[in-house]
Amino acid sequence: MRTLEGDPVTWRDATLAIGSALRIVPAFRATVEEGDVPYDTTVQALYDNELGRYRVTSVNVVNAEPGGEINGAALRRVRVQEIVQAATPSCIAISLDDGNDPTTVSELTTAEGRLIPEWMAEHARQRANKDARMDLVELIYSAAALSGQPPTKAVQAELNVPYRTAADWISKARTTGRLEGMSYIAGRQADG
Repeated sequence: MRTLEGDPVTWRDATLAIGSALRIVPAFRATVEEGDVPYDTTVQALYDNELGRYRVTSVNVVNAEPGGEINGAALRRVRVQEIVQAATPSCIAISLDDGNDPTTVSELTTAEGRLIPEWMAEHARQRANKDARMDLVELIYSAAALSGQPPTKAVQAELNVPYRTAADWISKARTTGRLEGMSYIAGRQADG
């Protein structure tokens, strides 16, 4: 993960405020060296306020194999949306209530494929923790929507709650203004 200037992304690069408490990196460049394909892919994306998500502005595919070729078959294997989805947690900065500097979502957890650690999800599911729940709904929704994934499914999976409960919590978060600047249109093609 790099800024457009080529520097590694940190929480300090998250200068654009969205939602009630999140800051995001306005633009990034992510390069992936995929083990199952013989090339490296770099995706550049910018946050589009009108779309409420990152919009891919360029894709660069470089052959990493001597004598190899980039052709139609190779380009069909380029996983643009997966790269954006993997990069987005590094582009969202949050401040925890522990008095430390802000952190990126990607630094929160080491569990593969999870945005938040299980202990946070457990805490959010407790009835008395409505503010903590709304904080996590905002965080999960934004990470999903910014990368073009279905946010309700992401909230459902991350917090381990039924789909209807996730949808209800999202509705409550939207009503309180926590999801400003983020949107997701159901049925939108994941074209990056």
